[in-house]
Amino acid sequence: MKFVLLHIVTTMQMVNSNMTTMSKMKAMYILGDSSVDCGENTLFFPFLLNNLSLHPCDGPPSSILPHLLAKKIGLPYPIPFYSQNGSTEVLLRGVNLGSTGATIMSNPTNPVLQSLNQQLRQAFEIFQLLQLELGQETANDFIQSSTLFYLSFGKDDYIDFFRNNSAKGPGSDSEKLSRVLVDQMTNAIQYLYGSSVRKFVLMGILPLGCAPRFSPSTNDSASRGHGEDSVVCANEINDLVSEYNTFLEQRIVSLNVELTDAELIFCDIYSLMMDIINNPIAYGIENVKSACCGIGMDGGMSGCMSMNMVCEDPSTYVWWDLFNPGHVVSSLIADSAWSGQLLPDICRPTTVQKLVSSSSM
Repeated sequence: MKFVLLHIVTTMQMVNSNMTTMSKMKAMYILGDSSVDCGENTLFFPFLLNNLSLHPCDGPPSSILPHLLAKKIGLPYPIPFYSQNGSTEVLLRGVNLGSTGATIMSNPTNPVLQSLNQQLRQAFEIFQLLQLELGQETANDFIQSSTLFYLSFGKDDYIDFFRNNSAKGPGSDSEKLSRVLVDQMTNAIQYLYGSSVRKFVLMGILPLGCAPRFSPSTNDSASRGHGEDSVVCANEINDLVSEYNTFLEQRIVSLNVELTDAELIFCDIYSLMMDIINNPIAYGIENVKSACCGIGMDGGMSGCMSMNMVCEDPSTYVWWDLFNPGHVVSSLIADSAWSGQLLPDICRPTTVQKLVSSSSM
């Protein structure tokens, strides 16, 4: 009987803890690339992205990582920027500024795709609208104490870089690129901080060298994984992505010291995905190299053009299309980022759960 009562009390404490977590965070604002947007926020999406997927997400928008985390926080899915009507009520619930194909650096060859700076301008518009409607002090207090800003960039910068350098290899400009990209991300964080943002989640880039578009196909014994569905990753690509992730995390460590009343965490999705790819059976995964939905060898030549192309059981695949993970992998990442359920230190220096429940200074 005592055990039952203790279990009930413990359960109630957990529920109260979750309620406290939900009450402290009122809105999530998202900036990013195809890792945060399924095409709703990219103007003329079907006509601009060449061989990328017309269906970049496995299922509804709730299958992408920031939406999975929003659900855990107890927040509604942030509405796409181009779907909101500018009303204060909508803006106070969070907005997704992210856009498929967006890059940290401006893309002069495709100016319609929204860069980091364009998304920052949109964020500034939201800040101004809130200040006009609520008053500057109330709006700034809301931004500082009740919002979480989620930034996930870099993937599309590297996709463009690897495509443009595919004939001659990544080249010697890779480290320079990584540092320039991290410098731009740092500028963005400092800009948002100057606009009263205090809580940040920054996502690293996934192992692009293992994605169906870039991973070399092989059936030899050196393949990672098991049997015919094993994969050999393009190490030179993964090395460059890891370099960016390392620079970004180092900068976040510095910013946590410099911006004393801000809280920034870095989430290392690269490590978790590599663990899944190297140990698929442990995660119930059967196919680590092929896209569930795509065209060409391993579905890596072109994206998912029709839902009729989808594999029989997406839950057994690491990759949804030529660049994006499937729902199961995204859920595993979300669980780890939220509470450290699989990898305790995927988000550093703390979990998303602890970040959103901590009191603002």
